[in-house]
Amino acid sequence: MLLVTAKQMQEMDKQSIKSFGISGIVLMENAGKGAYDFLVKQFKNIRLQKVAILAGCGNNGGDGFVIARYLIQNGVDVTCFLLSYKKKVKKDAKINLDLAQKLCDKSKASKIVEIPDINAFNKYKADLVHHHLFIDAILGTGLNSDVRGFFKDVIELINSLNQPVFSIDIPSGLNSDTGRPLGVAIKANATATFAFAKSGHILYPGNIYTGDLKIIDIGIPDYIVKKQNIKIALIEKDEVAGFFTKRKFSSHKGSYGHLLVIAGSVGKTGAAILCANAAMRCGTGLVTLGIAKSLNRIIEPVIIEPMTYPLPEKEKGYLSDNSFDDIQLLLKNRQALALGPGIGTKKGTIKLVHKLVETSKVPLILDADALNCIAQNPEILKSKKAAAILTPHPGEMARLCNTTTDNIQNNRLEISLKFAQEYNVILVLKGAMTIISFPDGQSSICPVGNPGMATGGMGDVLTGIIAGLCAQGLTPENASIAGVYIHGMSADILYRDFGEFGFIASDMIKIIPKAIHK
Repeated sequence: MLLVTAKQMQEMDKQSIKSFGISGIVLMENAGKGAYDFLVKQFKNIRLQKVAILAGCGNNGGDGFVIARYLIQNGVDVTCFLLSYKKKVKKDAKINLDLAQKLCDKSKASKIVEIPDINAFNKYKADLVHHHLFIDAILGTGLNSDVRGFFKDVIELINSLNQPVFSIDIPSGLNSDTGRPLGVAIKANATATFAFAKSGHILYPGNIYTGDLKIIDIGIPDYIVKKQNIKIALIEKDEVAGFFTKRKFSSHKGSYGHLLVIAGSVGKTGAAILCANAAMRCGTGLVTLGIAKSLNRIIEPVIIEPMTYPLPEKEKGYLSDNSFDDIQLLLKNRQALALGPGIGTKKGTIKLVHKLVETSKVPLILDADALNCIAQNPEILKSKKAAAILTPHPGEMARLCNTTTDNIQNNRLEISLKFAQEYNVILVLKGAMTIISFPDGQSSICPVGNPGMATGGMGDVLTGIIAGLCAQGLTPENASIAGVYIHGMSADILYRDFGEFGFIASDMIKIIPKAIHK
């Protein structure tokens, strides 16, 4: 499913009117009628409720007036609270305001009330709160600065009432590109948006503010859509299913790749085990785990299907650049290299990671401590000879970009895309609604996963899945998309069975085959 920016949506509206010849009033009618149809499905007893429509003076308010018309014509008690003067409403919105006013004049119950300032808001506040359902038509997708003045007071009041809210296009106050509230934003139970979902509907926390989302077709022609070269997409189940084919009856372990995992150090052997086992569970034919020699005897009794290889060490329990030659030999006839889970950040380890990044001729999946080693000199990524997939959590991403975690979280899509393009890597920025950005400017957002994943080891499992899929022959791009989706879907299966408390990374590994099968 494609996701658009506010600018792209505005351009498509403009071109539909200018070059295709569909009028703005028709687009508004299509939007309002589609939103109305979704509204009555969401709130089946709406005819028994008092409905308040909070409208701005722009096109978002115009959509609200269209909904008001349909509600009034179907016998619903409606009050339109116009957060402006009627004389400030222009063009298509004015036409629908006038039509709604005519219906209100003939209705004994419905009316339009002007609230142009804080004084009027205080005057009508008592009337406003005595409604059962609120329709938010205040601010649209074009908002790019913090909500101020009495609009902020209105939004805060609506959020405090604990009554159902239905937003038109996007919850007022939500940035349609980032999903971040601009000071304050409506918390909607449901949102009807037009033509395409916006990235702000999907990205956290925008998805929480949006509630149930319905995309309304308003008639924008396909050729106008194609001109926008939309580069953001929501990963869908059918897309991931297409990456997998039925295995041949004559298959053997050599048919599905051989992955090399370089991981683990003192106190972090679990990360290595989780990564290797996850790679096996996603269908990889063979997995070899390279680990510091002194840790091999600890690993062997608890890791069964993957093979282990004891690597030379300078400092007991830690890999260093003196194991580089052995790893180079291990990489022969391997299809992918997973590097980093629990490997540590000793000086020798940093040298080893840098050498492997510069020399590996198979796809690299870099996670955890490998990212922390690279963070000291990200330019090393520009010397790589093979595709690289980086899987940072926000803290690791902050170190890679020499910024704060808050800055990463507030600009997830922008930062991940910029990094992917600058360093020619696939960037998997983990977190709520994981983002995958590609060097060509495309980005995918993962819709599955849940808070139960907030526990140690989950990232090691993801690394194993992505690396295992690469080893099996998926392109690095497809392996990243499929790996992230399967990882989140496995967590959702666990959530369904156990709830969001207490399932752990090793539980998820057992679910991977079920998620792929499903």
